Amino acid sequence: MEQRLTIRQWAEDDRPREKMLRKGISSLSDAELLAILIASGNRNETAVELARRILHDSGDNLNELAKLSVNDLCKKYNGVGEAKAVTIVAALELGNRRKTHLIPERKSIRSSASLYEVFEPYLIDLNHEEFWALLLNNALQTLEVKKLTQGGTNQTTVDVMLLLKTAIEKSAVALAVAHNHPSGQLKPSNSDKEITRKIKAGCDAVGIRFIDHIIVAQGGYFSFVDEGMI
Repeated sequence: MEQRLTIRQWAEDDRPREKMLRKGISSLSDAELLAILIASGNRNETAVELARRILHDSGDNLNELAKLSVNDLCKKYNGVGEAKAVTIVAALELGNRRKTHLIPERKSIRSSASLYEVFEPYLIDLNHEEFWALLLNNALQTLEVKKLTQGGTNQTTVDVMLLLKTAIEKSAVALAVAHNHPSGQLKPSNSDKEITRKIKAGCDAVGIRFIDHIIVAQGGYFSFVDEGMI
């Protein structure tokens, strides 16, 4: 029976930490980066093998992995205790927050794609619905990105009057809104269409430009403006 090698017995260039130090962090695969976080595997798998399996179960998609809770990771994977699971979840959240910190430096919002870049970090990993607003100045530059409501897995309600009040208080000239569909369905529901109509009517009434409403799901988005629905 062939004896398995531990990571310590691998060639230095194949060990994640040593490989990073020798060749730079960009030389590491997602699995190798994850292996550095969890540090050790289990009786049957090295840290890298365990990391590869964890990623494979998430479709080799870090956004899908980020949807797993600490409890999910602990229950599903032998060798992943609470401390390792917390490390994984924390690292993915740091990456997510890094993206949101870039938002104030972005240029003017000129398309649904640029709106998606703003909202995606906030909405992509959620297992419940949230509704967010982007408040903009006269040059269509970001004044504030604000969560309005949080709901269940299917729907969240929006207080249009509160949205308009917030926009006026921030001296916003324009605004856009977005929410996510945890189901992965990009097609808007009837309630999505109705709330879009109400927001558009409210913005028109107070002289605020309504840029768009986008739905974020499955790593993509639906734009009411692009589809001619605003």
